[in-house]
Amino acid sequence: MARGTARLLLSCVATVLAVAPAFAGPLQELIDATPEGGVARPPAGIYEERIVISKSIELDGSNGVVIDGGGKGTVFELAADKSTIRNLTIRNSGRLHNALDAGLRVKGDFNVIKDVHIEDSLFGLDLHEADNNVIRRTTITSKDMPLELRGDSVRLWYSHDNRLEDNDVSHSRDFVVWYSHGNRLTGNRIRGNRYGIHFMYANENHMTGNEIADCVVGVFLMYSNDITVENNRLMRSWGASGMGVGFKESSGVRIANNSILGNAVGIFLDISPYDPDSLNTFEGNEISYNGTGVEFHTDWEGNLFKHNTFSSNFTQIAVRGGGTALRETWKGNYWDDFAGFDGDGDSRGDSPYEIYSYADRIWMENREANFFRGGFALEALDFIERLAPFSEPRLLLREKQPLMSPPVVAAAGKPKDALEMLLQ
Repeated sequence: MARGTARLLLSCVATVLAVAPAFAGPLQELIDATPEGGVARPPAGIYEERIVISKSIELDGSNGVVIDGGGKGTVFELAADKSTIRNLTIRNSGRLHNALDAGLRVKGDFNVIKDVHIEDSLFGLDLHEADNNVIRRTTITSKDMPLELRGDSVRLWYSHDNRLEDNDVSHSRDFVVWYSHGNRLTGNRIRGNRYGIHFMYANENHMTGNEIADCVVGVFLMYSNDITVENNRLMRSWGASGMGVGFKESSGVRIANNSILGNAVGIFLDISPYDPDSLNTFEGNEISYNGTGVEFHTDWEGNLFKHNTFSSNFTQIAVRGGGTALRETWKGNYWDDFAGFDGDGDSRGDSPYEIYSYADRIWMENREANFFRGGFALEALDFIERLAPFSEPRLLLREKQPLMSPPVVAAAGKPKDALEMLLQ
């Protein structure tokens, strides 16, 4: 009986030794010991250290690996090509903006990063001169600090042709694409940030199928050309600077089939397009429930608005500085406040759709007067001005043949779904 018990005990011990991890030391030692092209699968645990990968390997943290930087510097640096990082948590970076303390910094090409959680990190994911990488299904949050003191959730710096897909970003500062071209941003969810996505000097990027909600600014394009923004939901960017899509001296941009809902300003344009030979196109968008549908910073030209739906906006169009939107091209748009008829049954209005500026020119030309916008005094003055004008109203916009019903387009949110999406 004793001998049988001993054999059973030895068998159990042998089994435990067979399945026990072969490595229990610092994670960096395991990474350094992994050969080129090999796979490192560290045992579960919290590794309080800062990691550097400088060769092509795969790091799989699916056993339950947490890398904690101890509140100092960048937690994880990937300085290799053709590596894979997956299934782990990175947390607790330093707090220095001048050092760009980040959860994960990528300085190599053709890497794959997927199913990684980055939390409590000043800057989340920093791609620094890193090309042709794939970042998929990461979750990123910053430190618990005031919005303006947080770091960027994602920062692309001179990084080209990367793919960022199905990532979840929240409560960070900005998602920035600077001096970076040819990147594709697809299916990402971004909320609670300052800038949802900010392109600066970044050309030929493509973003599709993203949801950006409850940020100060949804998407902003600054000195960036030939960007495609399509099939996205850009919602609830409110406040004094709130806008769904903003432009600053950007040309050749295509904004198509987006749901732009519940923002202070749906689309804001400042000296765009900057290149007079490169038009900006706005087509098939649902622009609804915004304070202002489209706002022009100044009288400009070179923008084509085609087959868009303008519905339930407090003000459809605003032009600052006493200008108009008559030099822009308006073609086949639906305006829910159009009061014309369709006598010949061609689904287009028999008379033009026109917007005149009456007393509302007060807040368009004087920003300080925005405080009174929608108030009783200004609304009463505007009503009297429209009833019996004591000054000549200014024609802001004319579309010759507006649509009588919303166009059928492949928008991210169809008109019947817009309010439901906005209230989610």
